[in-house]
Amino acid sequence: MRLVVDLTKCQGYGQCAFLAPGVFTMQGDEALVYDPDPDDGQRKGILRAAAACPVQAIELDQPRSLERPTGGPLASGRAVTGQSEDSGKDDGGLLTGSIVIVGASLAGLRAAESLRRKGFEGKLTLVGDEPYEPYDRVPLSKQVLSGWVRPDRTALPRQLGVDAEWRLGVAATGLDVAGRRVQLADGGGIGFDRLLIATGMRARPWPNAAEAGLDGVLTLRTSQDAARLRRRLAAKPDRVLVIGAGFIGSEIASACCELGLPVTVAEAGPAPLRAALGEAIGAIAGGMQRDNGVDLRCGVRVLALEGDDAGRLRKAHLSDGTVLETDIAVAALGGISNSEWLVGSPLAYGPWGVACDAGCRALDADGNVVPGIFVAGDVACSAHPFFGNWFVRLEHWGDAVAQAATAAHNLVSRPDAQLPHLAMPMFWSTQFGCEIKSVGVPSLGTEVVIAQGSVEPRRFVAAYGCDGRIVGAVGFNQNKWLDFYERLIRQGAAFPPAFQQIDEAEGHQPFAAAFPNRPVLPPIKEPPPWPSRPPGNRSWTTPAARIPTPSTQSSAAPR
Repeated sequence: MRLVVDLTKCQGYGQCAFLAPGVFTMQGDEALVYDPDPDDGQRKGILRAAAACPVQAIELDQPRSLERPTGGPLASGRAVTGQSEDSGKDDGGLLTGSIVIVGASLAGLRAAESLRRKGFEGKLTLVGDEPYEPYDRVPLSKQVLSGWVRPDRTALPRQLGVDAEWRLGVAATGLDVAGRRVQLADGGGIGFDRLLIATGMRARPWPNAAEAGLDGVLTLRTSQDAARLRRRLAAKPDRVLVIGAGFIGSEIASACCELGLPVTVAEAGPAPLRAALGEAIGAIAGGMQRDNGVDLRCGVRVLALEGDDAGRLRKAHLSDGTVLETDIAVAALGGISNSEWLVGSPLAYGPWGVACDAGCRALDADGNVVPGIFVAGDVACSAHPFFGNWFVRLEHWGDAVAQAATAAHNLVSRPDAQLPHLAMPMFWSTQFGCEIKSVGVPSLGTEVVIAQGSVEPRRFVAAYGCDGRIVGAVGFNQNKWLDFYERLIRQGAAFPPAFQQIDEAEGHQPFAAAFPNRPVLPPIKEPPPWPSRPPGNRSWTTPAARIPTPSTQSSAAPR
């Protein structure tokens, strides 16, 4: 039985932990963790928990026979699908033909399900470079590392059959836009009428190739990565070195503490989570790490990794002058967009992802829509209507799901029925028994204020502002308040908040958010005035805007 909890919805009420305690558990006040593949004997409690969840965040496999891809082409019988919005109308062939989805993970699977739900009856092909059926990456740095869940037991639940041809274990290597064809690593190719790019990201490796090849130098992104790291942690190493204190690095450190393993985190910046939360709030997370026994060293770089004659990692040389004895080093240096396979195509792509407009429609280097090609998930760098049409890449679970639904809708809709992606960005992280959750895009903020709660017990909401309006909010163990801040962001409410609040913080004075400076893609110029959704029977377009090509913006990393 497979399940997943949409933690963008979860508000930490914990009813599930009472109704199915063998499956769900609370860490600290609000941090929920769960078994994504419990045995069938837990079904009754899980169904009760799903029904009782106040925000309906628990998703389960539907009780029907579903295809389970094993590698190579595979198809199953037609699933029963719902009717599309345009059922009974002339759809111009949009519900037939062939659609190829490159990327067989969360966004790709949810888009495929949405296409069938909307009545698409044509040929559907999913291409994935990993040999596994779609799985959830979220538990890999949490439940898997702690040993609660096996890395091969995180497959995503199926909401319905998708009747697709699965091409797993074979990567896409090229795109012929004019010929409407995807080239594959096995020398073959797949033709398409419409295409969805959902290739996601991969872990950035340690930059020195010889050192990266040492036995004990690891990354964490895939199920195989998690299995490898779990085996190493289970062997009880004397010390673990984590290079980078972003969310993955911090969650790895949290898992090490849970296992009772000494861990050192080397972070080149002045605070953990600085890119997502800013230096000021990141410093609070840093205090949480130190309080839990992490040897956190900020402003410190790893200069070199040293191995023995057998090629096993033994030492790390740090910029603070110390030499650390360690046989495990995890490079948690962020991700690289899987977009190199688009070389030679007219699409705008680069290290920052694949550019698309607010409707997930792929753009060329001049900002023009490329007909019939869409982008969703971590690889998408999209113009966001709520934030001045700045291009942002959101590597978040909830956004991948919502963007996949938007892309699927637009893949099978006439131009006058297509919609923009208007989901509010949200992300979460569970570490050291604390649930850190965000809404909006805090990294666009220049100032931040502790709006509610108190920093010392790490139960507070921080609101971020830019140009006099609220653009984001982050809660530490304050999940239940973020819906309120989401409404403020949608309304363009004034910053700092000028109204009385429950548990209002003392002082209530803004201070610098202190995000790192980084090059970003410019916003789409002269954006249309987006309503909450376009009026019926009214088409929408994105005015052309020059998008830097990879050669001129190779270091761009928009947030």
